[in-house]
Amino acid sequence: MFGLLTITDLAAEELKKRTAMNSDAVGVRLSVTNTGCSGHSYKMEHVLEEDSADDKFEHEGAVLYVPKAHTMFLLGTEVDYKEDDLASTFVFNNPNADSTCGCGESFSVKEG
Repeated sequence: MFGLLTITDLAAEELKKRTAMNSDAVGVRLSVTNTGCSGHSYKMEHVLEEDSADDKFEHEGAVLYVPKAHTMFLLGTEVDYKEDDLASTFVFNNPNADSTCGCGESFSVKEG
């Protein structure tokens, strides 16, 4: 059984860094847009003020907001962060993703 959304310790550290980049930010919003070669992609942006249309998730001092309307796309998702010699990026381990594009930036949702 999956929770709505989980944040790893590494992702929490990066979310705190990203939030601190904007002194007015209260957290980061993770949303899903209709774009990309597979149909949907993840979008992250600073949140300047809480909105009742968002669910709020906190872990280790990091605050992540998700629009309630996007819950169906993110149910059970683990937000992680990976860093290596070539790149650093958030990784979304989403059990609702049926497939992803070659670059990993977009995904399609399982039917039914």
